[in-house]
Amino acid sequence: MFGNPSLVTRIAIGKLVGLVFGLIGFIAMPYFLPDGGWLLRWGILLWYPTVGAVIGMFGVFTWHPVLHLPMPWWIRATAVGAWMNFVLTFFAYDAMQAMMVSLFGPEGLLQSPFWFTLEGAVIGLGIGYCATRFGGEGVETVEQNPA
Repeated sequence: MFGNPSLVTRIAIGKLVGLVFGLIGFIAMPYFLPDGGWLLRWGILLWYPTVGAVIGMFGVFTWHPVLHLPMPWWIRATAVGAWMNFVLTFFAYDAMQAMMVSLFGPEGLLQSPFWFTLEGAVIGLGIGYCATRFGGEGVETVEQNPA
């Protein structure tokens, strides 16, 4: 079950690496947004393991079925991480905007909360690398039991 390649291994590694990034956000949040509440901190802590699990599951798909193009791990992981943080920005827009203004000032160049999309892409790339390196990729990760 935890061999290489293994979908369960990919998901476990994705969640573990995501948990590391979530812990970093949980611990660093009071420095970036002193007025941020516990709910936001716990949300960040639990968000990145979820992103890691989704990136781990997407390791099965190495071929785009509509475009008929290969999908290497670095495209899949970056796109999923960016998309997940893009959607997160819609749900927590006010808190993320307050954090960006707190970091860069009201007239700062990087005050848009949609910069978290880039953060998600970078974190997704790291999660995808670890999941692919230690868990494999492709349909080989799904164990087929002969009937």
